[in-house]
Amino acid sequence: MEASSRVIVSRFTMEAATALITGLVGGIVCYGSMELGIGWGDAGPQPGYFPFYIGLIIIIASAINLVMAFVHRSGYRAEEFLTAEQGMRVVAFCGPMLFFLLAATYVGMYLGMFLYLMGVMVFQGNYRVPKALLIAVITVVINYVLFEVWFQVPLLKGPLEPLLGIH
Repeated sequence: MEASSRVIVSRFTMEAATALITGLVGGIVCYGSMELGIGWGDAGPQPGYFPFYIGLIIIIASAINLVMAFVHRSGYRAEEFLTAEQGMRVVAFCGPMLFFLLAATYVGMYLGMFLYLMGVMVFQGNYRVPKALLIAVITVVINYVLFEVWFQVPLLKGPLEPLLGIH
């Protein structure tokens, strides 16, 4: 097995991790529901009644999935879930999205969108800079007109937008 295709995450690991995470989500739902009340009042069920039981169903299903992962563990040993090469592809896809989220938070949605599109188009899509610049600017302008002008839904603003009169 060459280094780029070695297994970095097994199927068993992902099965168990997914079961634990969904069980945790179910637990959080149940805990939050108890703060709202999970009983039956004079007017019917309290606000947390139905979410509590949905959370309970999630916990039970997660426990079953976790048990099944352990039962089938020996069969999963040979199965890979993610190789190093596939992991790098995931990082190449998610990395720019994380950058976009950070950029949108600190410099605003429109500048973040512009930087994200430029970076992805030039470095991953191998577009030439003038074409990427044109597409990024058109996309930002369309989004501004669509959200800010037509729907009147303000998006995150950074320090640059007020300087350009976009606020």
